[in-house]
Amino acid sequence: MSLSPVFSRPPATGCAASPTGALPVVLASEAVVLLPDSALWWPAGRTLFIADLHLGKAATFRARGLPVPGGTTQENLHRLSRLVAAHGAERLVILGDFLHAAESQTPGVLAALRAWRALHATLEIVLVRGNHDSHAGDLPASLGIAIVNEPHLLGPFACCHHPQRHPTHTVLAGHVHPALQLRGPGRDALRLPCFSVEPGLVVLPAFGEFTGTFALQPVAGRALYAVGGGRVWAVPAASPVAG
Repeated sequence: MSLSPVFSRPPATGCAASPTGALPVVLASEAVVLLPDSALWWPAGRTLFIADLHLGKAATFRARGLPVPGGTTQENLHRLSRLVAAHGAERLVILGDFLHAAESQTPGVLAALRAWRALHATLEIVLVRGNHDSHAGDLPASLGIAIVNEPHLLGPFACCHHPQRHPTHTVLAGHVHPALQLRGPGRDALRLPCFSVEPGLVVLPAFGEFTGTFALQPVAGRALYAVGGGRVWAVPAASPVAG
């Protein structure tokens, strides 16, 4: 079966950014919002989508003898709390790599997760297993997080970790940590996380702060939406993008 275009209109002429810096677009005939917090909001489903938190990555590095600062788990959870409260979300879907590794399940990380979960006891949370989740092991059942395999179908969306195609649903995925690199006239360059949107496939930027990125190119059929400065904006195909 051929996939219909993701957008109901060309990406370059999409909706203007909202006063909050978010960018409303239409995916799979559904109004959604690309958020400057590297998340996607689906108002009709009262659902927030995020990808690639990699909680406990700093703890994993320290356990392996690498001196990195702490505090990233708490900051990521605080950011997530602000998003849930701001949008009145009833469901949170994590598109894989919630934890970074088995060493992430430290007493400190698990205690922070339990405290955070208690603050959002009524929030439905679904985790689509990513490759790091498979290595980290399942979360304690007491956290009340449903753990599913990809693709997890929800409305018109197929929730996945790895970018792929689905015969009937638009895929929302992570894994890649997409970014774009803008090049200025003075040989300066700036790398920014981005949303990557193609017909039938949307890849979200990594939500976690302690993660790397992979630079994508705005090839034919792919629209890139940069995240930076508290807003999301479409990058025209003609923009100077560094390789």
